[in-house]
Amino acid sequence: MAESRLIGKYPVIGIRPIIDGRRGYLDVRGSLEEQTMNMAQRAKTLFEENLRYSNGEFVKVVISPTTIGRAAEAALCADYFESQGVAITLSVTPCWCYGAETMDMSPNTIKGVWGFNGTERPGAVYLASVLATHAQKGLPAFGIYGHDVQEADASRIPEDVEEKLLRFGRGAVAVATMRGKSYLQIGSVCMGIGGSIMDPAFVEEYLGMRVESVDEVEIIRRMSEGIYDEEEFQKAYRWTKEHCPEGFDKNPPEVQKSPEQKEEDWKFVVKMMCIIKDLMNGNRRLPKGCEEEMAGHNAIAAGFQGQRQWTDFYPNCDFGEALLNTSFDWNGAREPYILATENDILNGLGMLFMKLLTNRAQIFADVRTYWSPEAVKRATGYELEGAAKESGGFIHLINSGAACLDASGKAVDAEGRAVMKPWYEVTEEDRRAMLEAATWNAADYGYFRGGGYSSRFVTEAEMPVTMIRLNLVKGLGPVMQIAEGWTVKLPEEVTDVLWKRTDYTWPCTWFAPRCDGKTEAFRSAYEVMNHWGANHGAISYGHIGADLITMCSMLRIPVCMHNVPEEKIFRPAAWNAFGMDSEGADYRACAAYGPLYR
Repeated sequence: MAESRLIGKYPVIGIRPIIDGRRGYLDVRGSLEEQTMNMAQRAKTLFEENLRYSNGEFVKVVISPTTIGRAAEAALCADYFESQGVAITLSVTPCWCYGAETMDMSPNTIKGVWGFNGTERPGAVYLASVLATHAQKGLPAFGIYGHDVQEADASRIPEDVEEKLLRFGRGAVAVATMRGKSYLQIGSVCMGIGGSIMDPAFVEEYLGMRVESVDEVEIIRRMSEGIYDEEEFQKAYRWTKEHCPEGFDKNPPEVQKSPEQKEEDWKFVVKMMCIIKDLMNGNRRLPKGCEEEMAGHNAIAAGFQGQRQWTDFYPNCDFGEALLNTSFDWNGAREPYILATENDILNGLGMLFMKLLTNRAQIFADVRTYWSPEAVKRATGYELEGAAKESGGFIHLINSGAACLDASGKAVDAEGRAVMKPWYEVTEEDRRAMLEAATWNAADYGYFRGGGYSSRFVTEAEMPVTMIRLNLVKGLGPVMQIAEGWTVKLPEEVTDVLWKRTDYTWPCTWFAPRCDGKTEAFRSAYEVMNHWGANHGAISYGHIGADLITMCSMLRIPVCMHNVPEEKIFRPAAWNAFGMDSEGADYRACAAYGPLYR
């Protein structure tokens, strides 16, 4: 679909067809060759048709050149997989095999095992045996076993098996894609926000990434010395003037900038966006003599400090943050970047997790205000309905312009429903609708003395979304919070009254988490807000909490809060040995196995 912006190949999935190695007069192995390879081919086809890398290409899947019945064939498979760049393995079998002799022994791969539920040969027995051996050797693997018995010649993957295979595949591809890439922080700690305090050990040991840092002054140096792509800047500036209308200026008239000053600010923020792209991933079109700057930092995600030192003096980065996080720019639809406002590294990494799982643009927002039904009625006279009523209120998600334009909900699917699409499905009509939904308002000088522009729109649709927060806790390590729910569409006049009580020039989203009352944290939207671990949240389209739980188990990050149905939770089989309470078992297992890259 698109050339990868990053150095390093995408991870490959390797299928390991495991077989009963006995030959002899009855040739048990020979009788199972076709069935075993057919299982492998079905898994390969499922992955190839349903999973994509972040650049839009379908995942690459390879099958071992031979079935694996003994240790020598396991070694041949491992050697072949190493040559193919395999980072994820799925062992499949319809029969009994020799577990320790055939299992994937690599400490560097993410592992799953699918045992066929049939009666002719005991695939389930091998599955149980090899999963026990994986646990014994400290090599956790996901176990996949269908609910219903199938015929030996079945050609269809059961729905429950398919769901687990794809959940495993999505999570594993996301985890392996991060390996070897960089998080680039432009600046450092912002306004004392804990999430902007870089912890290199966490990024390196849990995610397999490196930390890169540049001072914000590098942007000024590149502007001053002409170290940017002039042709791209001119194209971007023309597009901006045509498609990004300037909104009202809320500042007192006596401090508003002149039209000429505002025009210079527009040039500044567009040029800043171009330079941040170059810092992240390089640009071979930079002027001759700038070979060092051409390389970039191989950043899969980044953050910009901004406040206060930068924004007290220079225009803010809201324009660049919003558009880089969006699924398109002046070059059309393209893979969204991840750029965290206020250099909130932990929120940026949460956005990265969900982007890699969904290939969709992500929302960065303050988890700003809880509105109870009573408070809404007192302020507006309106009685809540639908998801907001069922949740006992809603949460206002708002920040100074860093939310992707996709969050406007103006893209629609074939049925006309509001969606945030995978970037490669965003049409020209979608892009036009998103741009028309937003204005770019002069920055609030109370926050941003240097000026700049913030995107302004409201999410005017009810969409399924998932909000997460990655937190670091001293003595415990990283933990993840997950809240599935819906964006809320309020009457325009109600939105107007509530929005004006905060900053009316920033993008606005109302969020109602799904509150089933089964745990204290999800008794109501108030309790979700009350239990939230930080001031920011990362928000993705869709109810993807189950995928996130699977992904977090691969990274050894325990989930401390979620509202995902228990039947959807899928973790490595070894987690079952850590107790019958799934949340406690998750903590104990993650602590026992430790960071993936330590």
